[in-house]
Amino acid sequence: MSRTITAAVLRHPDEPFALEQLSLPEPVEDQILVRVVASGMCHTDLLPRQPGSFVRPPIVLGHEGSGVVEAVGPRAADIAIGDHVVLTFDSCGTCLNCLDGHPAYCTTFWPRNFSGRALNGSASATDADGGRVAAQWFGQSSFATHALASARNAVVVDATLPLHLLAPLGCSIQTGAASITRALGVTVGDNVAVFGSGSVGLAAVMAAHAAGAAKIVAVDTEPRRLELAQELGATHAIRGNTDELRRALKRIAPEGLDAALDTTGLPAVIDVALGALRLRGCCGLVGSPRADLTLSRTAVSLGRELKGILQGDAVPKRFIPTLVELWRAGRLPFDRLITEYALEDVNEAERAMRSGEVIKVVLRPPSA
Repeated sequence: MSRTITAAVLRHPDEPFALEQLSLPEPVEDQILVRVVASGMCHTDLLPRQPGSFVRPPIVLGHEGSGVVEAVGPRAADIAIGDHVVLTFDSCGTCLNCLDGHPAYCTTFWPRNFSGRALNGSASATDADGGRVAAQWFGQSSFATHALASARNAVVVDATLPLHLLAPLGCSIQTGAASITRALGVTVGDNVAVFGSGSVGLAAVMAAHAAGAAKIVAVDTEPRRLELAQELGATHAIRGNTDELRRALKRIAPEGLDAALDTTGLPAVIDVALGALRLRGCCGLVGSPRADLTLSRTAVSLGRELKGILQGDAVPKRFIPTLVELWRAGRLPFDRLITEYALEDVNEAERAMRSGEVIKVVLRPPSA
């Protein structure tokens, strides 16, 4: 059995997305079939376009889906037809890191989330010619009208909530917020800086504000994003291209920052972030640096720590409901970051995101 869906397919790294009719298998084992209501787009979805990428097109991307469950496999525990869900990253649930409450460091994280293919060898989607199309990007491939996910990477939410707004919770908002509160442990009275004011960075700013941080410094090159960061809770805003960035951070926090979060991946920025920390302060890195890191001699001396962070080190089934409650209370207004596009306008959405014209793209499939 299979179902005909419409999906945005990337067939070559240098070609635009194309909407195609695909055949998607019905769910087996612990899989669920989700009618996609919305899907966020972020730079991770553009990895297959990078030269030398290990991801092999043709593939359906999208890893911030939200939707309604339409079918469930026989082993899909705690998920029922009709449930409203937010889809997030996939994990096995049985390795040491998963059992220890760190599913983002699942030992099978990379093949589960970045191959676009199911680990159990079950069939991918097929196109009109019978060719296989990878449709398990981050365990979902949600740039489509329907997505196959699993009970493990689906988080049930209140059916009265505006489901189309919740899609970014599955990755970017979760990553930024959890990096602050979980991975870096920012709490009341702390001083923190966030480098980069995209969706992840602004989620981090909002989370730091909600956590009661005393000084929250937003660093970016775009004035309008810095203005928004201040509206969302930043107490200070610094143009990232200023020659006196180090001195500006020193003036704001003379004894150093308790924590810093870099979302830019720029080695020079990371070095500045480390140098701005207090003794025993911690700098978190979201994503991979864009080049080899060359750090000053004192960057990691005196107890300063450099920490790589995946997905905020969140446990999604616990953390996403927390984000929802913060949003409902008006303490995490992530919806202010969203610009919606129809799925058929996916290429225009990609252009707007790449240019920085919009902060958070959310795609809406037909009839969503």
